[in-house]
Amino acid sequence: MMFAAVTSMLGQEAKYKFDMGGQLGMSGYLGDANTSNIFKHPGFSVGLSFRYIPNVRMAVRGVFNTLSLSGNTADMENVLPDGMVYDFKSQVYDLGVRYEFNFFPYGVGETYKRLRRWTPYLTAGVGVALATCDGNSAVAPNIPLGFGVKYKPRERWNVGLEFTMTKNFSDKIDGKQLNDLYGIKSSFLKNTDWYSNISVSVTYEFGERCSTCHYVD
Repeated sequence: MMFAAVTSMLGQEAKYKFDMGGQLGMSGYLGDANTSNIFKHPGFSVGLSFRYIPNVRMAVRGVFNTLSLSGNTADMENVLPDGMVYDFKSQVYDLGVRYEFNFFPYGVGETYKRLRRWTPYLTAGVGVALATCDGNSAVAPNIPLGFGVKYKPRERWNVGLEFTMTKNFSDKIDGKQLNDLYGIKSSFLKNTDWYSNISVSVTYEFGERCSTCHYVD
């Protein structure tokens, strides 16, 4: 019976098919120039999103973000070979697709669906990032993982707070000078570049579904 209840809830369509909007936030970096604290060198992030909403418990979201990242090895307890000190500033452009799962059926109105104005959610996806640093650029696929909270102050409007960590399959997001500092060669699966994003979003829903279908012969 529990499986049937979950299946029924997942089949409940949302009133609107899509939403779109923007987000602002704070970015952070973990890598060769910062190994422990993502909040040590905070940056700025801004982005746009487009979301497809098949039902009240899930969504598929396309996201484009740009984030500023920075770091300095002088802040680290580890001493680099030859006592060298490195710092960097990088701008990242991130494009990806993410799946979202809502813990509660999300929406307003339609009380028979037991909708809630707010819900925590989990998100994961795939993407690609272009990073520019000191005149050099690098492209890398990535996997973003995160969680957040959505709130609907009124019908069609959504406010969200989200935290994501993004794993990059490249060791050059922080520039070429920080690649292979310890003489341990990185690879597609083994590298040290991550970035975080804490953002606040506002989105607007559109594309209302037909609640009653009329057949005309």
